[in-house]
Amino acid sequence: MAAARLTTTDIAIDDQVAPSEVRSSRALVQAVRWRSGLSQAEFASAFAIPLPTLSDLELGQSRPDAAMLAYLRVIDHAPDVVREALTRAGL
Repeated sequence: MAAARLTTTDIAIDDQVAPSEVRSSRALVQAVRWRSGLSQAEFASAFAIPLPTLSDLELGQSRPDAAMLAYLRVIDHAPDVVREALTRAGL
């Protein structure tokens, strides 16, 4: 069985973890949004992420920086808290 080839736009978030646990940044972004049940446009609007940015991340055309990765993990674990904070901030 041939090993999957990683491209520069689909690099593992943490290349030090066991191969079975490696997740691409693209897969993480997609998984968080899919678990939310929202479309790209709904997710982008709900969490104040520019739609082109979200689309580029999901397509693997750009990689999330550390702040975006942390933000996505918080959204994944506490979406209602994030929405409340954004509402209070007027976003």
